[in-house]
Amino acid sequence: MVRFFNSLRYCGYGVYADVKGRLPYYWSDFQDAWNYRVIPSVVYIFFTNILPAIAFAQDMFDNTNNSYGVNEVLFSSALAGVVFGLLSGQPLCIVGVTGPISIFSYTVYKLIEPLNVPYFPFMCWIYLWSMVMHFVIAFANLVSWLKIISSFSCEVFGFFICIVYIQKGIVILDHQFRDISVASGFASVLISMLMIICGVGSNLFGSNLHYFKFWIRKLFVDYGTPLSVVFFTGFVHFGGHLDDVEFAKLPTTESFAPTYSGAGREHGWFIHFWPSENIEVKHVFLAIPFAVLLTFLFYFDHNVSSLMCQSKEFPLKKPPSFHWDFALLGITTGLAGILGLPAPNGLIPQAPLHTTSLVINSKQGNAVSVVEQRLTNTLQGLMTLVMMTKPFLIVLGLIPQAVLSGLFFIMGISGLNGNPITNKIRYLFLDAEYIEQDVNCPAIFKELQDLPNKKWFYLYLLLQLIAAGCEFGITLTDGAIGFPGVLMFFAICAKWVWPLIIPKNELKKLDGEVADEMIIKGLSMSHLKNLRKQGKKGFA
Repeated sequence: MVRFFNSLRYCGYGVYADVKGRLPYYWSDFQDAWNYRVIPSVVYIFFTNILPAIAFAQDMFDNTNNSYGVNEVLFSSALAGVVFGLLSGQPLCIVGVTGPISIFSYTVYKLIEPLNVPYFPFMCWIYLWSMVMHFVIAFANLVSWLKIISSFSCEVFGFFICIVYIQKGIVILDHQFRDISVASGFASVLISMLMIICGVGSNLFGSNLHYFKFWIRKLFVDYGTPLSVVFFTGFVHFGGHLDDVEFAKLPTTESFAPTYSGAGREHGWFIHFWPSENIEVKHVFLAIPFAVLLTFLFYFDHNVSSLMCQSKEFPLKKPPSFHWDFALLGITTGLAGILGLPAPNGLIPQAPLHTTSLVINSKQGNAVSVVEQRLTNTLQGLMTLVMMTKPFLIVLGLIPQAVLSGLFFIMGISGLNGNPITNKIRYLFLDAEYIEQDVNCPAIFKELQDLPNKKWFYLYLLLQLIAAGCEFGITLTDGAIGFPGVLMFFAICAKWVWPLIIPKNELKKLDGEVADEMIIKGLSMSHLKNLRKQGKKGFA
């Protein structure tokens, strides 16, 4: 409680510190974009963002009785890209429609549908209440509590997201068997498996093997997945026996038009949310607990995305921004509610992948610098908006749902392949001689091998698997909407409970800060106190 009231004492200083620290770099954020890494980064992050987005559009379309579709997801992603590209304090953080918000959206739909509550006005009130909560958290400096989030939580959340991706791919394939035909189901399974071979294979080829020059291998990493989507979208039209199979396609609507135009959405993009028209007063207040859960989710999801795109491995020079960015996220959340869109927030794994795409390496492969600028985020947002035009919607409408399933598998498997929890599981089965003697053995395995007392490592890994299992498990139940609470519960446990179970000196070897000291400093209350001492008059 003392910490809470101490945060209130410096009300607004976190936002002020972020703006003051980042504003001097604003013009350089555009000037620094004059770099050869920017163009491939724009193309890469555009595809990395839009491909999962349309897959989530299919997921929400299926689970909300066609309430959300491609246009809503594209509009939300475009809005987020432009707003955060131009106005955020950390433009490297990619913001868009995520798997968790997809789960949240259709879980709310399933809960309120029996109550005959208009879906879009109710969602609008959830987002408006959440916007207010975002402002309170940002201006009361409660984002500083983000320091409790350690590597434990980030690794678990990344692992959980990858499992969700794989589950979504399986669900789409199941729909082909149940809703189309057995032939469509088996053909879709084949296409999704071929997608895995091409998508994951191109990533492994470009990252792990040493054929051809580096820049050629980089092309496989950057464009392997998008080209797989393009190829297998055309593959179903190759003729032969494929002509005898019906493939369900990605559903699209008119350009720049909402997918649904029924009750609660009779006025196009503008949701009439006031109680006298579409919703009762009691339902306005019923939206508050849902807004609390959504705010918990965004507090964790967005800020962890921001931390991960500013992690220790990236040699960043410009200051961080958490308080102002969370307030800005509140604004986009409110706008999403009024426009009837799924609310955007920080993307994992796209946010750190964006930073990775902007890294300049030495000839030895070490990260020398990062092209810190605003252009890539802004341009990919504008390119996403262009996808809402008729010609591109026609193209998107050609994509088989089997390809979307394969896309989910590619994202899930690729993410699991690089996840620290996956590497810890791998370590359990590795030959000790390989770890000790092979010079090509990754450093993480050598570090684990050198741990003097491995029983704490086994316990720590078990706790991570339990946390990921609980997060995933609740999404399969009627209480799926409570999964943000599970995220926060384990983040709190990692900070205050695990040190009671695992000796602190051992836990320090297994867990730690996500970002370096410069980034974490932006979350420190002592930083705000020093700022206040330096001169209140500038703030007044």
